[in-house]
Amino acid sequence: MAMNVIYILWLRQLKRFVRARSRIVGSVAQPLLYLLALGYGLGPVFQKAGLGSYLQFIAPGVIAMTVLFTSIFSGIELIWDRQFGFLKETLVAPVPRLWIMLGRTLGGATVAVVQGIVLLAIAFAAGFRVYDYFSLPVAVAFMALIALTFTALGTAIASVLSDFQGFQFIMNLLVMPLFFLSGAMFPLSNLPKALAILTTIDPLSYGVDGLRHSLIGVAHFGLATDLGVLLIGAAFLLVLASYLFSRIQL
Repeated sequence: MAMNVIYILWLRQLKRFVRARSRIVGSVAQPLLYLLALGYGLGPVFQKAGLGSYLQFIAPGVIAMTVLFTSIFSGIELIWDRQFGFLKETLVAPVPRLWIMLGRTLGGATVAVVQGIVLLAIAFAAGFRVYDYFSLPVAVAFMALIALTFTALGTAIASVLSDFQGFQFIMNLLVMPLFFLSGAMFPLSNLPKALAILTTIDPLSYGVDGLRHSLIGVAHFGLATDLGVLLIGAAFLLVLASYLFSRIQL
């Protein structure tokens, strides 16, 4: 019964994604602008600094950005379902709320990974190349960990809010700093001490670093550290999300 509920909610998230064609285009448009405008616009400056191709450097960060935005904003759907009654219908199912939360979270994470793969394909068309095609499954695994971590975070935040305005305010206060401090746009080496501390405590930094290592063979923290931090972060946020989701009052 529990697995059926998880599967139904996971499938519902995918159906929402497929039906919302405008959402698919909109979620790719901004990362594509970053990829092309910055990748080519700042490319000559980056190359003159002796750091190689900026498109190669920025592509993993923009892919992580796509996964981050898609996964964390999936929490908005929880508020939508809460306001229009679908969540109430779901919660009356004779299963623990943990399974319901897991089904929603896995669905949102799957959609985020699909978006990341779509942008990776676009990056290939724009001229991005990986150093080893056998490492692509590792890159997809890091996309999945980023998606799971931040979908759980979005669910946790949406579980304590009841309106879209409050969620959007918190997301703008949280999401952009997470992205810009992750090293998606700049190398993490030789940073000022204060900025280096902030990038180190940003969980997305490890997702970007893992993607960069698996796609272009460049890492700052190391693959084992990236994997360990993301696994711990995903586990912690899933526990937090399940606790807050269980306390939702309808």
